[in-house]
Amino acid sequence: MSSDRPGKPASVPPRRSQVSLATVFTVCFGVALAAALVLFLLKTRVALLLTLGGAIAAVAMDHAVEALARRGLRRPWAIAAVLCGLLVVWLALGFLLVPPIVSQARALTAEAPALWRKLHDTPLFASLDSRFHFLEQLRESVPGAATAVSTAVGGIVSALGGILAFVFLAVFMLVFGRDLAATFFAEVVSPASRERAERIASNIYRAMGGYLGGLLGICVINGTLTTVLLVILRTPFFLPLGILSGSSSLVPYAGPLVSGATVTLFVLVTGGGWKALAAAIYFVLYGQLEGNVLAPLIYRRAVDVNPLVTLLAILFLAEFMGIAGAILAVPVAAAAQIVMRELLLLRRTGGKRGAPSAPPDP
Repeated sequence: MSSDRPGKPASVPPRRSQVSLATVFTVCFGVALAAALVLFLLKTRVALLLTLGGAIAAVAMDHAVEALARRGLRRPWAIAAVLCGLLVVWLALGFLLVPPIVSQARALTAEAPALWRKLHDTPLFASLDSRFHFLEQLRESVPGAATAVSTAVGGIVSALGGILAFVFLAVFMLVFGRDLAATFFAEVVSPASRERAERIASNIYRAMGGYLGGLLGICVINGTLTTVLLVILRTPFFLPLGILSGSSSLVPYAGPLVSGATVTLFVLVTGGGWKALAAAIYFVLYGQLEGNVLAPLIYRRAVDVNPLVTLLAILFLAEFMGIAGAILAVPVAAAAQIVMRELLLLRRTGGKRGAPSAPPDP
């Protein structure tokens, strides 16, 4: 006979907490590690920028190296041929373009005061100055001109050092990067994940090559057409302005808009209203060409990045790294999108081996 009274509920043992001390320490360590990584990136933005830029340049050169290797040339000789070819091209462009650019830049500097006075006398500038007080803000900044010049000189020296570091990084990544990547996949990545990791790297490699080749084409088209227009309009200093316009295509969407407005304002000051109207019409038409034909051809076919994602990437990376961040925004967004696709595919398939692979990026 049981000693328990009828109707008395059975005792329930107390439940132990599922959160152990090791779990708490692991979560805290993960949060601290993430915060340290963010702080490290914020403190090393210049090094991060040079590394990303060097990697993209190395990928662009590696496509040319691979093209030569497919024709039977050994890879070391192909690398030497590509580097020598780039050196010859830069020297030729330097001898052809640097003298007229320097002479026109000197003339522009000499005529800058007269152009400023002419701009100051226009009704449009007077109307804008009455609202935004440009001249008053300029007068307030004059006492700090010496500091600004000193800062500019320091910036030029830093820029030259950064260019040298960028060149050496790109060359070293081109020469040693492939072997380092092969070692990483063979010794660090597990055999179960190696195929997926190699597929991600291959897709990023193809996307970067397509993007860089197309972007170079866009810059050349922009610079050539703008220079021809300025020559037709008999605008002085057409060569530096054309190069400025072509370089602006490195920053998608925003770059051509800013450069177009700047060049149109310069044409207004030097050539009058009708020539400025012609320049404005040209930049509107070219903006439609680049925005609706050339850019989609690059950003959708080569890297398959949505225009909204591109714009958001430009905004955030420009805030983080300045103009250079805006230039790197599209390749970084493309690489992130490729990685996200593979992670989503891994989640859908549950990490099973032999799962269908993600379609390669176009």
